[in-house]
Amino acid sequence: MEKVGIAAQLYTLRDFCKTPEDTANTFRKVREIGYKAVQVSGLGPIDPHELRKIADDNGLEICATHIQYQRMKEDIEGVIADHKLWNCKYVGLGSMPAEYRKSREGYIRFAREASVIAKRLKEAGLSFVYHNHDFEFVKYDGRTGLEIIYEESDPDSFNAEIDTYWVQSGGSDPAAWIRKLKGRMEIVHLKDTAMDEQGQRIMAEVGEGNLNWPAILDACREIGIRWYIVEQDTCQRDPFESLAISLRNLKKMGIG
Repeated sequence: MEKVGIAAQLYTLRDFCKTPEDTANTFRKVREIGYKAVQVSGLGPIDPHELRKIADDNGLEICATHIQYQRMKEDIEGVIADHKLWNCKYVGLGSMPAEYRKSREGYIRFAREASVIAKRLKEAGLSFVYHNHDFEFVKYDGRTGLEIIYEESDPDSFNAEIDTYWVQSGGSDPAAWIRKLKGRMEIVHLKDTAMDEQGQRIMAEVGEGNLNWPAILDACREIGIRWYIVEQDTCQRDPFESLAISLRNLKKMGIG
C-alpha cells in the first residue's frame, strides 16, 4: 500500500516566499507545524538546486508543483529536469489560461493541447494534474467546462487535482467529482468554505467551514488519494496558523 500524506500548498504562504531566505524560513516553519511535504507554487525567483537543498535541510518532500502553462509549452524538458531533481511526480497546472475559457471550442482546444504535454510528462515518469477553479462549471450544450476538459483530454495522461472549495463554489459536489475521476486522480486540494457576517462566502480552514468533510474524505479514500494538499488562497488570520488548524483537523478526521 502506497503512503498517504498531507502537504502544505505554498501558494498559501506566497507572501513569505519572495526570496530564497524567506523561503528557507517558511520551510522551517511549515516543518515545525508538522507538515512533511509541500506543493511548490507562488515562490519568488529561486534556483532549482537551492530549492531542493532548502527542502532537504528541513526534511520536507516536494510532492507536487504548479507550473505556468507557457513554460510547459516552451520548456517541457526543463520542467521535467526540475521535477526529476526534486524527486517530484506531480506537475500541476494551476488554471486554464483565460484565452481558452470563452467557448466550448476553447475548452476542447485546451484539453487536446494540454494532452500533448501530459503525454510527454508521462513518458518521463511524471504525472500532469489539472487544478480547477469555479469558472469551469459554465455549461456549454449541457456539459460543464470541466466535463469537457476531462472528456476531451487523454484519459491515460491528463490527470486531476480537484479543489474542494472551487467545485462547491461552482455549484457542484466535491465528493461526486472525486469519485468521477477515479483512476485519474491521486492528489486533492483541500480548503473549506464559510460565510462571514456580511453574508459573503469566504475560504476557511479545513473543518472550520461548511463542506461535507466525511463525504469528501470517504471519496478520497475510495479512489486512493495519495496526497491531501491544504491550500487556502486567502486567510482570515495568520496563514501559518491557518495551515496548522487545517492539519490538526485533518488528523482528527483520520487523515495522515
